[in-house]
Amino acid sequence: MKQIFNKHFYLLAVAILLSAIMFQSCKEDNQSRMKVLKIYNWADYIDEDLLTEFPKWYKEQTGEEVKIMYQVFDMTEVMYTKIALGKEDFDLVCPTQAIIQRMMHNNLVLPIEQNIGQSNKYFNNISPFIRQRLDAFSLPGKNAADYVVPYMWGTSGIMYNTGLVSAEEVNSWGCFWNPKNKGKMLMKDSYWDVYNVASIYGNYEQIAQNKRTIYDAANAHTPVDIQLVEQKIKEMRPYIAGWEADFGKEMMTRGEIWFTYAWNGDAVWAIEEAAAVGVSLDYVVPKEGSNIWFDGWVIPKYAQNTKAASYFLAYLCQSDVALRNMDVCGYSSAVATPEVAEAQTNDEITVTSNLRYFFGAGYENMHINPIQYPDSVVVARCAIINDFLDKNETVLEMWSRAKGDSMNVGMAVFIFGIFFVLAVWLLYQRIKRFRKRKKIS
Repeated sequence: MKQIFNKHFYLLAVAILLSAIMFQSCKEDNQSRMKVLKIYNWADYIDEDLLTEFPKWYKEQTGEEVKIMYQVFDMTEVMYTKIALGKEDFDLVCPTQAIIQRMMHNNLVLPIEQNIGQSNKYFNNISPFIRQRLDAFSLPGKNAADYVVPYMWGTSGIMYNTGLVSAEEVNSWGCFWNPKNKGKMLMKDSYWDVYNVASIYGNYEQIAQNKRTIYDAANAHTPVDIQLVEQKIKEMRPYIAGWEADFGKEMMTRGEIWFTYAWNGDAVWAIEEAAAVGVSLDYVVPKEGSNIWFDGWVIPKYAQNTKAASYFLAYLCQSDVALRNMDVCGYSSAVATPEVAEAQTNDEITVTSNLRYFFGAGYENMHINPIQYPDSVVVARCAIINDFLDKNETVLEMWSRAKGDSMNVGMAVFIFGIFFVLAVWLLYQRIKRFRKRKKIS
């Protein structure tokens, strides 16, 4: 009995020791993980020197150390899929406004802690104009401003070669439906953007007669609206040189096409690059109207370091940091402080813009880049685009048909699903055979 007792005691002691080691190891792993801040962002969308400077700032604020792991994506849908299906534990991601709305709708974001000592004041630097755009995404009991910190914003319009096409012609989205421009223009390979253009242009008569608002036209997803958009895309398709995701601005700088659909930040970059090689480009928001977009930071559902994430967002909202990020990417920061306004003022610009809506009273006559900061008159004919939510599949099916894709989205998803299930089944069978052979041996 004594031997049995000693044996049992020995086994129990070993078990306790192993448990303690495992617990300590897990605790250390958790503590180690909590010192890492995982960020997922668009490519070329931040001054990466800030990523090395933030840990020092964070330690000054909290007395704690943090290490940044930084990854980039090219398509916001890829980011969303990783969060929604892969359960990736990124602490911060920077989607566009429609994906933000979808993430909120599907409970994939956590609230941002804005009461973080002395640094919380920086959150107030965001323009009320951009904050108000968040209202469209708020849900019952869930205020979007508690879940999103806007980052960059802008308009969509037409970038054109001033030596090849007149400003008057590109002042209407109709230039994309004009046969004389066939093969000389590009359109974005983005169903959100194209839907917006086709719907606003297709409904412009009603908009001009005040029978419909731009916001309603851009965000109407009834069967009749979707059918109209499909018709307009099919009518436009034969005339465009192609669908582009990011190479349009480079083609414009080389003078290879006359005009293209563009986001204003890309236009700012391309205009400067083209000028260096003697190509004159400009940008306009067509008379029919367009969209106001913004990208914002959110903390995904599976984040592990929400504290450092909140501090990083406060860090980005500082005036000097915002200006550095603007210099890198060419877009306009959502930060609207006097320091930013002063830094962006350029007396060499002869036209004046009314930026009261963005910076507040006293900024009605600013000499500032009108592409980066559109005048209030331009903003008045722009609307924010919501996500299609439960109409996403229907719109994607339409988008595939309208573009002339050989396989519709539903069929593509179905075939992919079959291959995925088959791959999992084959892997399971291989593991099963391996275990069987190992057991026999």
